[in-house]
This record gives sequence, C-alpha cells and structure tokens, in this order.
Amino acid sequence: MPKEEIYGKIDNRDVKIFTLTNSNGLEAKVTEYGAILVSLVVPDRNDQLKDVTLGYDTLAGWLTNTSYFGSTVGRYGNRIADGKFTLDGKEYDLAKNNDPGGIPCHLHGGKVGFEKVLWTGKSTSKDGAQGVILTYTSKDGEEGYPGNLSVQVTYWLTENNELIWQAEATTDKATPVNIVHHSYWNLSGNPMKTINDHQLKLEADHYLPTNTGLIPTGDLAPVSDSPMDFTSSTTIGKRVNDDFQALKLGAGYDHCWVLRDNEGTSLAATLYDPSSGRMMEVFTDQPGIQFYGGNFLDGKVEGKGGVAYPHRTGLCLETQRFPDSPNQSKFPHCILKPGETYKHVMIHRFSIR
Repeated sequence: MPKEEIYGKIDNRDVKIFTLTNSNGLEAKVTEYGAILVSLVVPDRNDQLKDVTLGYDTLAGWLTNTSYFGSTVGRYGNRIADGKFTLDGKEYDLAKNNDPGGIPCHLHGGKVGFEKVLWTGKSTSKDGAQGVILTYTSKDGEEGYPGNLSVQVTYWLTENNELIWQAEATTDKATPVNIVHHSYWNLSGNPMKTINDHQLKLEADHYLPTNTGLIPTGDLAPVSDSPMDFTSSTTIGKRVNDDFQALKLGAGYDHCWVLRDNEGTSLAATLYDPSSGRMMEVFTDQPGIQFYGGNFLDGKVEGKGGVAYPHRTGLCLETQRFPDSPNQSKFPHCILKPGETYKHVMIHRFSIR
C-alpha cells in the first residue's frame, strides 16, 4: 500500500500526500490538494533517478500554482469561448479567467477549478500496483456549471512502469465535462534544460486551428507539410520558430491534435529525451491531445529546489475532449447526462532506450 503522510493544513484540515512506489525505482507522489501529481521519479539509462515533472516542494508552493503544474483540471479543461455555452435552451455564464490575444475566455474550469480544491484521498492496491483514489463533489452552480457532479480520480503506479490516471464522474443535471491531467514533463530530469531537445511523435493527422483567442475555428486542418506534423518522431525545437500562423498565435506549440479513430485505449503520443534515454508513451481513450510547449514559462515561477523554471523547460500532453466543444456541435460529444458515467483514462508508460 502507498505511504500516507500529512503534507500540511488548509482551513484546519489535514492535507495528505501519498507516495506510490514499484520495484523498478519509480516513485509517484500525489496530494489531496487539486488531485495533483506532486512528483514522479524515473530512472534513466544509467539508473540515475530523477523527478521528471515540474511543480513545488511544499503545499504552500502548490497554493500559488497558476501554471496548473501536475493538476487535475475541471469541470471543463481547456478553453470555452467567451465563457458561455447554451444547454437545453438555457445560457450559462462562466468566469472569464484567460485572455489570449486580448480576447477573454473560460479556461480549465474557472477561477477555482478542480486544481484548487481539497479532494478526499484513500490508499489502495491491486495486482501489485499501488494507487490512490481521490473523490470530490462539484456542487450545482460551482463556477457557473449546472448539476452536482460526483468525481473520482485514481492514480496507479504499476510494475510495468505505468503511471495511470483515471477520471470518472456522474451528474444529476446535464453538464459539460472534460476532466484533464495537466502535468509538465521534462524527461531529462533537469528543470533548467529545454524540452526543445525532446523528440515527439503524435498519433494524429489533423489538428484544430484557432482564432486569435486560441478558440478552435471548428475546422480540422491536416498536419502534412507543416510544423504541426509529428506523425514521425521529431525534435520539438526543430520548427517551433517557423513562420506559421498557428505557431504565432500560440507563441509556439499550444494546440489540440485530433487523434486517429481507435477503439478503446490506444497510443496517443511518444516522448523521448536522447540525453537521458527516458521515453514516455501516452495512451488514452479520448479524441484529442493538447500539446503545450511551456511557452509561457518565463523564469519567474520558483519551483522545486528553488529553480525558477526558464522558457520551454516543461511540456504538457493533455488528453481530452476538444476545446470549446460545448459551443461546437461538430466536435465529439462532451455533455454528461444523469444516468451516464463520464470516463477518461490516461496511461503514461516509461521505458529506456
């Protein structure tokens, strides 16, 4: 079973941190605050153990987390245009807490999203894997969303060197749901080293072009003959500064790719760091993956070990429903209704080459 410790207090309530381990040296720490992945230690080709995520050492640090490091975000991860959507004939107004290109929108569930609330955690184990089950009830009207949403997020660390993140939710009123895991990865284990040296492959032939406010236009654009093409393993920094409209709008990579139609849980992304030999494969059951290249890390956020994370020293690979799906009928369905169960699985499989 995982080790449980008290990480600190919020509003006089003890906040737990759980340490999950396997026999191969991997170690994951998860806290009840924000259902956050605090750290993940993984060996390199020389068996050197390093944390491959960005974040904070202390609970006090996590309370300042505006970059969504390690977070479970919701009720709706990514952007919703103008902070509005209409459902069953009623318009709902959400917080406008992001303004790319000077155009306000709703981002990652609002001002107090799932990453800023206290979940309730419980240790578990199964088939040699250690896990933690975290639960939270998002009340009807929270951040403007309809319905009482009961959410369960489970982390597993397996003997196959897999970190599995699973989300499930039920509701008593129809509501948009897109619960997303938002860790920042740097497989070198050196948070001062750029992720532009990493190699990335995405199982996607199309991406979602956006307007100036980073809201999808509704079109699916082919990646071929563009810097958005990661159909074969490509060094991230190779084309990030190309004269290409999508890269200009996102200040680099910050887009949702359309994963190929596959049944069940399938490979979405492969990330490799040549310097350490660490490789991470991401599997999911979701239709999209947001690849964010750490464009807004600016050396001002002081994280683990007092390191102020420089530009593009962490990247996110966020499997999800498409951004702004509540307003775009052509996109995959994102409305959860009473009697249904929302499910999202994300598997991070680590290896060395």
